[in-house]
Amino acid sequence: MGRHADGLKQVEKAIHIASDIGESLYGPLLFQVRAKLIQASGHTNEAIEASLRRSLELAIMQGAKVFELRAAIGLAGLWRDQGKRDQARALLAPVYGWFTEAFDTSDLKEAKTLLDTLAS
Repeated sequence: MGRHADGLKQVEKAIHIASDIGESLYGPLLFQVRAKLIQASGHTNEAIEASLRRSLELAIMQGAKVFELRAAIGLAGLWRDQGKRDQARALLAPVYGWFTEAFDTSDLKEAKTLLDTLAS
Protein backbone atom coordinates (compact mmCIF):
# COMPACT_ATOMS: atom_id res chain seq x y z
CA MET A 1 0.00 0.00 0.00
CA GLY A 2 3.06 2.24 -0.02
CA ARG A 3 2.85 3.18 3.66
CA HIS A 4 6.45 2.24 4.37
CA ALA A 5 7.03 5.01 6.91
CA ASP A 6 4.01 3.87 8.95
CA GLY A 7 5.18 0.27 8.76
CA LEU A 8 8.66 1.26 9.84
CA LYS A 9 7.26 3.13 12.86
CA GLN A 10 5.28 0.04 13.87
CA VAL A 11 8.28 -2.28 13.51
CA GLU A 12 10.44 0.12 15.52
CA LYS A 13 7.74 0.12 18.19
CA ALA A 14 7.62 -3.69 18.20
CA ILE A 15 11.42 -3.91 18.48
CA HIS A 16 11.34 -1.48 21.40
CA ILE A 17 8.55 -3.36 23.19
CA ALA A 18 10.26 -6.71 22.63
CA SER A 19 13.45 -5.30 24.08
CA ASP A 20 11.64 -3.83 27.09
CA ILE A 21 9.96 -7.12 27.99
CA GLY A 22 12.97 -9.30 27.16
CA GLU A 23 11.28 -11.05 24.24
CA SER A 24 13.84 -12.10 21.65
CA LEU A 25 12.19 -14.95 19.73
CA TYR A 26 10.99 -12.74 16.89
CA GLY A 27 13.92 -10.32 16.96
CA PRO A 28 15.55 -11.71 13.81
CA LEU A 29 12.28 -11.45 11.91
CA LEU A 30 11.55 -7.93 13.16
CA PHE A 31 14.95 -6.71 11.98
CA GLN A 32 14.47 -8.38 8.60
CA VAL A 33 11.12 -6.65 8.18
CA ARG A 34 12.76 -3.42 9.31
CA ALA A 35 15.45 -3.81 6.63
CA LYS A 36 12.84 -4.34 3.91
CA LEU A 37 10.88 -1.29 5.01
CA ILE A 38 14.04 0.81 5.19
CA GLN A 39 14.90 -0.29 1.66
CA ALA A 40 11.39 0.43 0.38
CA SER A 41 11.56 3.88 1.98
CA GLY A 42 14.69 4.70 0.01
CA HIS A 43 17.08 4.89 2.95
CA THR A 44 20.81 4.25 2.69
CA ASN A 45 22.39 0.86 2.21
CA GLU A 46 24.18 1.37 5.54
CA ALA A 47 20.86 1.42 7.41
CA ILE A 48 19.65 -1.66 5.56
CA GLU A 49 22.91 -3.48 6.24
CA ALA A 50 22.85 -2.59 9.95
CA SER A 51 19.38 -4.04 10.32
CA LEU A 52 20.28 -7.22 8.43
CA ARG A 53 23.44 -7.65 10.48
CA ARG A 54 21.42 -7.33 13.69
CA SER A 55 18.96 -9.91 12.40
CA LEU A 56 21.83 -12.24 11.60
CA GLU A 57 23.44 -11.76 15.01
CA LEU A 58 20.20 -12.50 16.84
CA ALA A 59 19.49 -15.57 14.71
CA ILE A 60 22.97 -16.95 15.37
CA MET A 61 22.61 -16.31 19.12
CA GLN A 62 19.28 -18.18 19.09
CA GLY A 63 20.48 -20.99 16.83
CA ALA A 64 17.55 -20.12 14.55
CA LYS A 65 18.91 -21.47 11.25
CA VAL A 66 15.95 -20.43 9.08
CA PHE A 67 16.14 -16.84 10.33
CA GLU A 68 19.92 -16.97 9.91
CA LEU A 69 19.44 -18.11 6.31
CA ARG A 70 16.93 -15.35 5.58
CA ALA A 71 19.20 -12.67 7.03
CA ALA A 72 22.18 -14.07 5.13
CA ILE A 73 20.16 -14.02 1.89
CA GLY A 74 19.24 -10.38 2.45
CA LEU A 75 22.75 -9.31 3.35
CA ALA A 76 24.36 -11.33 0.54
CA GLY A 77 21.93 -9.81 -1.95
CA LEU A 78 22.77 -6.32 -0.73
CA TRP A 79 26.49 -7.02 -0.99
CA ARG A 80 26.07 -8.52 -4.46
CA ASP A 81 24.41 -5.29 -5.57
CA GLN A 82 27.37 -3.37 -4.12
CA GLY A 83 29.87 -5.51 -6.03
CA LYS A 84 31.00 -7.44 -2.94
CA ARG A 85 30.41 -10.84 -4.55
CA ASP A 86 33.16 -12.74 -2.70
CA GLN A 87 32.01 -11.40 0.66
CA ALA A 88 28.40 -12.30 -0.17
CA ARG A 89 29.33 -15.84 -1.19
CA ALA A 90 31.51 -16.29 1.91
CA LEU A 91 28.56 -15.33 4.11
CA LEU A 92 25.81 -17.29 2.40
CA ALA A 93 27.54 -20.53 1.34
CA PRO A 94 28.19 -21.92 4.85
CA VAL A 95 24.69 -21.07 6.04
CA TYR A 96 23.16 -22.75 2.99
CA GLY A 97 25.52 -25.71 3.46
CA TRP A 98 24.17 -26.34 6.93
CA PHE A 99 20.86 -27.56 5.50
CA THR A 100 20.59 -31.20 4.45
CA GLU A 101 16.95 -31.40 3.40
CA ALA A 102 13.90 -29.34 2.40
CA PHE A 103 15.64 -27.91 -0.65
CA ASP A 104 12.25 -27.37 -2.26
CA THR A 105 11.36 -24.60 0.22
CA SER A 106 11.32 -21.02 -1.04
CA ASP A 107 14.11 -19.90 1.33
CA LEU A 108 16.54 -22.58 0.18
CA LYS A 109 15.60 -22.11 -3.46
CA GLU A 110 16.27 -18.38 -3.13
CA ALA A 111 19.60 -19.04 -1.42
CA LYS A 112 20.66 -21.49 -4.14
CA THR A 113 19.69 -19.07 -6.91
CA LEU A 114 21.66 -16.28 -5.24
CA LEU A 115 24.68 -18.53 -4.74
CA ASP A 116 24.52 -19.54 -8.41
CA THR A 117 24.55 -15.88 -9.47
CA LEU A 118 27.47 -15.20 -7.15
CA ALA A 119 29.46 -18.06 -8.66
CA SER A 120 29.18 -16.78 -12.21
